[in-house]
Amino acid sequence: MSEEKKYTIGALAYNKSGVLTRVTGLFTRRGYNIESISACTTEDPEVSRMTIILNGDEYILYQLIKQMEKMEDVIKVGCANELDCVYRELLLVKVHAAPEMRSQIIQINEIYKAKTVDLSPDTMILEITGDPDKLDAFLKVIKPYGILEMQRTGVTALARGKHTLKDRDDGEYKILDKHRG
Repeated sequence: MSEEKKYTIGALAYNKSGVLTRVTGLFTRRGYNIESISACTTEDPEVSRMTIILNGDEYILYQLIKQMEKMEDVIKVGCANELDCVYRELLLVKVHAAPEMRSQIIQINEIYKAKTVDLSPDTMILEITGDPDKLDAFLKVIKPYGILEMQRTGVTALARGKHTLKDRDDGEYKILDKHRG
């Protein structure tokens, strides 16, 4: 059995009501937790793109991709190669910010290239985008100031270079080839 690790699944599906529910239901029925999911309309308003992050092994990944490919509304599915993709996520975080602490928080923002998007007498809302590891590091540094609430968008990913998910050939499951019959 393969070791468990994090995988990124990219999928193109018809932009219709209930498609996202059916895709997430597939994972739920098989007992797999989705760590992150983002979905939105693509450059074609009739097509949505999903980016799903999950933990598992290669065999599980292969099975989930094969099941997704069988779904009527799913057009293409692929497993992203983490070295060949750009990953981004957006984080909004509200922190306690007494006036005497604001300059320290602003310095942290500058280091991480975060922005202050709202300021009230005793709080600040900060915005940061980047790969998930950068956001995790930012949260560790900002946590001592008191995180009141936060929201992450979920990871989005695109392949570098000329390759696109819609142009993916079925033979491109490099990591999964040993499971094909």
